[in-house]
Amino acid sequence: MKPRHPHRSEDCRAVSAVLQRVGDKWTVLVVSMLGDGPMRFNELRHAIGGISQKMLTTTLRNLERDGFVTRTVFPTIPPRVDYELTGLGRELLVPVTALGDWARANIDRINSARDRFDATAQP
Repeated sequence: MKPRHPHRSEDCRAVSAVLQRVGDKWTVLVVSMLGDGPMRFNELRHAIGGISQKMLTTTLRNLERDGFVTRTVFPTIPPRVDYELTGLGRELLVPVTALGDWARANIDRINSARDRFDATAQP
């Protein structure tokens, strides 16, 4: 018997690999913040709140490695480093913004569903 979708498992792996990078909360928040233009590390850290220096560094490096963010060092004293979305990063901003909009529009419905579920869930 011939499989219905011969490339399905390969497609799932590819999608999974990309979503693993772009689907975590810190990536979504960093991309959202950079959607307004370049920012310095500490500006990002303060704007996001709750993110450690190590996690922001890791997130930015991963985004840079994957081509979503550029890092520009300016030869000043002290050195100034700006982070900015690339073309690919700006494309990612479209679904990230849509997801954020959807989450804000539906948070009350989600919380109500959780409350209903929790009220009837067996211990």
